[in-house]
Amino acid sequence: MKKSKYIDHTILKATATKEDIKKLCNEAILHDFMSVCVNPANVSYAHELLKNSDVLVCTVIGFPLGANTTKVKVFETKDAISNGAQEIDMVINVAKAKEHDYEFIKEEIKEVKEACGSTLLKVIIETCYLTKEEIKNCSLMVKEANADYVKTSTGFGTGGALVEDVKIMRDAVGPNIGVKASGGVRTAEDFEKMIEAGATRIGTSNGCNLV
Repeated sequence: MKKSKYIDHTILKATATKEDIKKLCNEAILHDFMSVCVNPANVSYAHELLKNSDVLVCTVIGFPLGANTTKVKVFETKDAISNGAQEIDMVINVAKAKEHDYEFIKEEIKEVKEACGSTLLKVIIETCYLTKEEIKNCSLMVKEANADYVKTSTGFGTGGALVEDVKIMRDAVGPNIGVKASGGVRTAEDFEKMIEAGATRIGTSNGCNLV
């Protein structure tokens, strides 16, 4: 797979305007990225801009804290898909991970996955707040809930993707589930290290420089 197709070209800042979204989408078409990742309010506009391309529209659910109720995450997922989202990146309830309530995490992912139907689901576990054991256990819950990807970070926490965390995630989920490294992937060297560690998707706002 060529380098550009690893990239979810991302803009999630609160101040992103229509012009910013248009620029993001045009860059994604130009460089043939896998997707653009935008906030839910921008899904419809991005979908319209990308409808004649093979660039997908990805959005975030329960973002950035993951502290919404499960019902809200389910509703948000269905709404996003109805507006044109083709991939969903949901945030787990991080407090439940710190409490080691892994059954809650698994069941919530299952409910969002059911709401997704055939739409691809990536699960953000926000590794910067977790111990290595918690990263492993949350990744296992992603696998058991039959989600499609486990993802490191929102980019709004205290840190982003680390190579050692990506390795833990890959070891936990095995070869058949995707691993997305997101947050802090800024250089070609960062990119290559993440792929070598087991990442199959890269979330970044720096995609144009990477390719």
